[in-house]
Amino acid sequence: MNIPAVFWHNLFGMDLGKNVGASAPAGATPSVALQHERGRSRRPRTLYFLFLASCFCLPVRAQEVVTFSLDFPGSEPSHYAISVSSDGHSTYDSDGKLSPDADGDPFHLDFSMSTETKGRVFDLAKSAHYFDGQVDSKRKNLASTGVKILTYKDSTRSTSATYNYSPVVAVQQITQLFQNLSMTLEYGRRLEYFHHYQKLALDDELKRMEDGAQRGDMEEITAVVPILQRIASDPSVINPVRARAQRMIARAGTPKR
Repeated sequence: MNIPAVFWHNLFGMDLGKNVGASAPAGATPSVALQHERGRSRRPRTLYFLFLASCFCLPVRAQEVVTFSLDFPGSEPSHYAISVSSDGHSTYDSDGKLSPDADGDPFHLDFSMSTETKGRVFDLAKSAHYFDGQVDSKRKNLASTGVKILTYKDSTRSTSATYNYSPVVAVQQITQLFQNLSMTLEYGRRLEYFHHYQKLALDDELKRMEDGAQRGDMEEITAVVPILQRIASDPSVINPVRARAQRMIARAGTPKR
């Protein structure tokens, strides 16, 4: 906790200054008067050090962070990572392509996760024992669905698990949550690109997005509401597309922060 040095100086000096020259008891001898002044001057010093000590005793809430990454060559995107902090600040990084012929373009997004979704992430991390211990099934006859890594960090622990498939229910659920979130954010990324450079592609993209939402494959649609709003309010976009965007905004509802 940073307290400017001038504040301490003024706090101590002002209180101490009030005692300098203060009158001693009537009729006191010079030695008694001096002792009286010393006694009065100690009180501000005591209060000063008590206040200083209390500042160092203020509790500091430890930041918790859950991170999920997936590396799956041949899928789209072939790599992505999502990080969620206990204050809601979240990041997303991927190498997804904006068109079939394009190279993977690095993409980074900072967003604020809703309280509801953030709560699910940390509840599932707790249920999964913060990814400590055996997480992967270790079965050799399972098809590869990509290398997945879950990590948890706070002020006292740092745990990590690498897996292809996990029999742990909480791990399955948090994996699905992050995969659905990646799908949502990739839709938002492509919609942003198409809105700027290829408006005719918006209709098919929004139709696929609507279908995914109806199947329950989307997570945290509120994170892409800003681009949906820009599409819905753009008169240069055809009305059916604007209507689709408006329906997705309504589906997102009011974010709970």
